[in-house]
Amino acid sequence: MREIRSQTATEAALLTLITEVREHYANERPLVVGIHTGGAWVATRLCEALHWDPPATLDISFYRDDFETSGLKRSGTTDRMPQQLNGERILLIDDVLFTGRTIRAAINVLFDYGRPGGIDLGILFDRGGRELPIEPTFLGESLGEEGVGRCKLSGPEPLVLMTPDSE
Repeated sequence: MREIRSQTATEAALLTLITEVREHYANERPLVVGIHTGGAWVATRLCEALHWDPPATLDISFYRDDFETSGLKRSGTTDRMPQQLNGERILLIDDVLFTGRTIRAAINVLFDYGRPGGIDLGILFDRGGRELPIEPTFLGESLGEEGVGRCKLSGPEPLVLMTPDSE
């Protein structure tokens, strides 16, 4: 793996994301939900910085649409989700946004819990390259239209954006 955003650069993107969320939610607290694994790390750091309750976490493994290419892999656990959603404002957090398919899967999971009052999306890094009409409400850093190829967040300490050596 090769580093594309250092710990310092990743922390700067995280600070930008936290600042945007803080300003938007000055008078309310949403239910923060992090997608396993990188999104859960980012959501935890965001909640700690804002002195909010720890985030809920989602495992979206069974909702992915890429079983044929990547196989079925359990990515983590779903934790701290309420038994039922009934109008709650959700702040969904993930580390890297690319095609939008991971977010679509996470939204499907959320609707299995009921009906959210609204969903905002917080993303640490946006690669571009969307296949679905999904855009972040809050963004740490855009990596540009070309993105950087395949990448993932390494963590939880330190948080660093990495890419495979072969790319």
